[in-house]
Amino acid sequence: GRQQKSLAHVTTKGNLSLQAEDGQGEYEAVIGIETHVQLATLTKAFCSCPCQYGAGPNSNVCPVCMGLPGCLPVLNTKVVENAVKVGLALNSEIALRSKFDRKQYFYPDLPKGYQISQYDIPIAKNGFIDIDLPVEFGGGHHQFGITRVHIEEDAGKLIHAGADHLSGSLYSQVEIKNMNSFSAMQRAIDFEISRQVALLRNGQGEKVVQETRLWEEGSQCTITMRSKEGLADYRYFPEPDLPEIVLTHEYVDRLRASLPELPDSKRRRYEQMGLSMQDVILLANDADVSTFFDEVVTAGAEVKMAANWIMGDIAAYLKNEKLTITEVKLTPESLAELIALIKVGTISGKIGKEVVIELLENGGSARAIIDAKGLTQILDPAVVESLVENVLADNPKQVAQYRDGKTKLQGFFVGQIMKASGGRANPTLMNKILLEKLNMICGIK
Repeated sequence: GRQQKSLAHVTTKGNLSLQAEDGQGEYEAVIGIETHVQLATLTKAFCSCPCQYGAGPNSNVCPVCMGLPGCLPVLNTKVVENAVKVGLALNSEIALRSKFDRKQYFYPDLPKGYQISQYDIPIAKNGFIDIDLPVEFGGGHHQFGITRVHIEEDAGKLIHAGADHLSGSLYSQVEIKNMNSFSAMQRAIDFEISRQVALLRNGQGEKVVQETRLWEEGSQCTITMRSKEGLADYRYFPEPDLPEIVLTHEYVDRLRASLPELPDSKRRRYEQMGLSMQDVILLANDADVSTFFDEVVTAGAEVKMAANWIMGDIAAYLKNEKLTITEVKLTPESLAELIALIKVGTISGKIGKEVVIELLENGGSARAIIDAKGLTQILDPAVVESLVENVLADNPKQVAQYRDGKTKLQGFFVGQIMKASGGRANPTLMNKILLEKLNMICGIK
């Protein structure tokens, strides 16, 4: 079945280089990544048909997107606005004058026989994106160039089995398709680098030709799909049915001012707050998580404690329950309240772990939960001393072993005291009294 789309999307192109991991470093792989981004508009790029993913075949179509004679396209201004925002977010040069071009090629679900795109004057070019890599991938700040951002309509959707989601090109020679995950992309790139290096080393460089290859997941290799079309094959020429896109400095500045805080700016802000790079990456990687973190800090929580709770117990709960931060009942204010109660010693961190689960599942106030369940820390020295003495009296064998030099048994006593107190004994006070009692037993003053 077919579903005509003609949706608006922007295409970004950029390159990155790496040394072939062949032990000799004699070749450099230049990898270009072309990314198609569907714009979140209500209607299509050049007509008023609605954009509805998943609609039935041959629905949401009109004479314009069918390419019938006498029908003229009209540019969706929201498409231009979103495309400029993409260009600004990628630190690109915005073209105040750009145009559309016709790209001629055959595709089963391209009724017009051509695609409205941008060729020589894209809406944005010469940009870059800054990336912070996790430690396991080498760490550090890296900057990747963005060659261009251009607007084009999408072709129709061909509904069939299989996947063809990601593509990339190596040195403008080989384009790889049929990769349905980033791990598949990595394996395809590794295979293709090895294939091309082997051909070059064996004096068969002429076999590294411009072509499109398919990644076969089963055999873990690429195979030839078709020879790659050159620019001449597309027969680009200016789109006669659409005028130029003419922007003003004021328009661009207004859109720049409307942008939210971008990921790199957010990461730099988190760094200045004293967080480690690993914390920064994990928090800034999810917009909802970073918003939640910011609101917890705004509510008065200490930065590092807020980060630890979100990336520790809360992240583990979300993963186990397959939920997102917006789907639980915990609020930033209640987490900030919980952190404050732990900091002043009202409850211990261990009790805090129990309370946060209650907050995640049922919401409410941290103070109310603590009071209702009687979870406040025991701060009365006399009560704590009694707990310590009872544990020592109940464990004479371990006390004797401690006296004989097995001082690691102090941890055993701590565990027994916390168990006896239901986790409520103040750790600092309890450890102080326990150590005093043990020193007395050993004759240490």
